[in-house]
Amino acid sequence: MSGDYVYPRYITKDFVPFDPVELARKTEQIVSRDNKRKYTDFYVVRVYRGISTGYTVGCNFRCFYCWSDESRDFPEKYGSFYSPEEAFERLAKAAQRKGVNKFRISGAEPTLGKRHLIELLGLVEDSEFPLFILETNGTILGVDEDYVEQLSKFKKVYLRVSLKAGNPEGFSWRTGAKAESFELPFKAIQNLWDHGVNFHCAAMTDPRIMPSREREQLLEKLAGISQELARNLEEEVVDPYPSTIFRLSKAGVNLRFGR
Repeated sequence: MSGDYVYPRYITKDFVPFDPVELARKTEQIVSRDNKRKYTDFYVVRVYRGISTGYTVGCNFRCFYCWSDESRDFPEKYGSFYSPEEAFERLAKAAQRKGVNKFRISGAEPTLGKRHLIELLGLVEDSEFPLFILETNGTILGVDEDYVEQLSKFKKVYLRVSLKAGNPEGFSWRTGAKAESFELPFKAIQNLWDHGVNFHCAAMTDPRIMPSREREQLLEKLAGISQELARNLEEEVVDPYPSTIFRLSKAGVNLRFGR
């Protein structure tokens, strides 16, 4: 990134919380160029019973348990720009090689690059492929309802919204973002619900980093939108990826991992 870049690459013990909306804007300037978007690779993984995945570069959070590689933190150093047509072609080729028929964008924050994503989804909508899973932290969809409205027009799109916390303090500790931004992902969920977008919520509720009371607060927040969302919450635990171990160490968080 440019020399005036002032946001942290990862959380440290003495980090200063940042504005995730402003970080999204600055990161988007790096990873998005007209209708092109930066990716590191396209290949099939076993989740969702086999899915062709494009891995994006750059994020507006700095979660200390994140599994993504360094392209999350150093988007200027990694990835190549792909047009929507080029990204679709690579997703399709990877799917055909492995005999799967679903697409996904994951890795960092896929909603960075609105024009690229909407055009890519239009190509999927007109194709024989039946499903596109979009994984997001929800921040941008919490401040841009028009984005959600555009997503609602696609019948093949399904979102997985990854929540980080049940209260502002936990949110800032885990993501590095300012505590007052805590409500944005929940605003995104409300927007998605109001516009009839198909989605579910996931959350890192690992008891080693989220106290039981905070988990209850998270479920209460979701239930305030819909009891169905709370009942169907996908709960995660921290996995010991090398990138995760590194970030935990930088943040001064010590977790024990079993064999």
